[in-house]
Amino acid sequence: MPTLILKITPPQDAQRCQKLASALTDLTVKHLGKRRAVTAVVVEALPAGRWYIGGALPVQPTAMLEISITQGTNTSDQKAAFIQAAFAELQHQLAAGSTLAEASYVLVRELPASDWGYGGLTQQARKQALAA
Repeated sequence: MPTLILKITPPQDAQRCQKLASALTDLTVKHLGKRRAVTAVVVEALPAGRWYIGGALPVQPTAMLEISITQGTNTSDQKAAFIQAAFAELQHQLAAGSTLAEASYVLVRELPASDWGYGGLTQQARKQALAA
């Protein structure tokens, strides 16, 4: 049930956002072993004047991707592979022929199984139900 929040500037059209969501979902399945059916991607486009780097407007495309996963479900190597692949995908789609701003980030947030869930059940409750 990973949730990905992608913030980008400059804004992109709906087709590009869909391609980003699809590619990031694929990478989540491939590198982190997560289920496609419960992987959610939110794309937030920030117009000029809403994103700053070093106190100034960025001159290159910029991205910040945050993925939330259940704590302890992935190794450090898996997370590193995801970060590398996700950044490469963002670079490819948002700055083809150029580069993303250096201050573009991919973050993996691990949350305790008791602190989040989907469908009204925590991850911890789902695990306990499977064990019973």
